[in-house]
Amino acid sequence: MNARLSISILSAIALCALVPAAFGQATVAATTAPATSAFTQEKLLSDLNRQLVERFQLRGELQLELIRPWTAPAGATSLAEAVIVDFPARIASSLMLQVRLQSGERSFGNFSLQVKAQLLRDVWVARTPIERGSAFDSSQLDTQRVDILQQRETVPADTAETDFTYATSVAAGRPLVWRDVTRRSLIRKGQIVEVSAIDGTLTITTKAMAMENGAAGDTVRLRNLESKKDFTALVVAAARAQVRF
Repeated sequence: MNARLSISILSAIALCALVPAAFGQATVAATTAPATSAFTQEKLLSDLNRQLVERFQLRGELQLELIRPWTAPAGATSLAEAVIVDFPARIASSLMLQVRLQSGERSFGNFSLQVKAQLLRDVWVARTPIERGSAFDSSQLDTQRVDILQQRETVPADTAETDFTYATSVAAGRPLVWRDVTRRSLIRKGQIVEVSAIDGTLTITTKAMAMENGAAGDTVRLRNLESKKDFTALVVAAARAQVRF
C-alpha cells in the first residue's frame, strides 16, 4: 500500500473517533446546565427587607420573619421579585404587607403577608452611675444591641448629636432613654449675651438678656438692655445669638 495513502486512512479513522466524543461532551454540558431555582421564602424576605429599609431609611439590622408559612405559586422562580404595593404608615414589630409577586411583565398575583420585624441597633448603656446635670461623656458608657422597635426610647450609640447634658440620674447598667438627656444650653435664662444683627454685609453687635435657655440652633427670646423690648434670635454659640434681616 502506498505510504501516503496509509497516512490519509489513519487520519480519517482518528477524526471519526474524535467526532462522537466531541458531540458527546457537548450533549453532557447541555444537559447538566443548572436549572433556575424556585422562588423561596428566603428570597421573599430578602426582597421585603430591602424595600422596607429603603422606604423608611432604617439604620441598624432589620430582621423579618413570616408569621405563617408561605409557598410561592407554581411557576414562580428565583428570577421573580416580591414588590410591596401598600406600605404601612410606619415600621413596627408586626406588619401587614400587601405584596405582588412578579417576573418582568408576568404577575403571579397579590398576597397579604403578616410579618414580625426586629430592628437591631447598638444603644448607650451607663457603665457607672451618672448624676443629673453631668455633661455627656461616651467614656462613661457601653453599648448594647437591642430591638429598638420594642425599646423605641433608647438612645442609639450612633446618634450624630452628642452635645447633651443629663436631665436625670442614670443607674449603672441601664440603657439611656431620650428623657435622660437634653441638649446642652449655650444660652441660659438671665444671662447677658452678645447679639449680632446681620443685614447683607452690614453687621451690628449689641448686648441683650436671655429670657429663656437655648441650645445650638434654637430660637430664643431676648430683651434689649436699653429699650427693654423683647425680640427673638438664633443661638449660634455659647452666649452668642444672631438676627438676620
